[in-house]
Amino acid sequence: MDIELFEEISLTVCITGLCLYMLYIIYKLAEESQAGKFGSFILFGGLGLGIFGFAVKKVISVTLGI
Repeated sequence: MDIELFEEISLTVCITGLCLYMLYIIYKLAEESQAGKFGSFILFGGLGLGIFGFAVKKVISVTLGI
């Protein structure tokens, strides 16, 4: 295994773990603030948009072969 493949795999795994941890933090924030259904939707929508952008960037780069 060369260094480039190792870096790509480790970056993907670590960023995925970080994104899952961020989702957990958003969930705890909504729970502790008693945001309700609409407030939780806004929190996950607004704060989760960055995670969605990361996922879309990866899909686009794989699709275009970049």
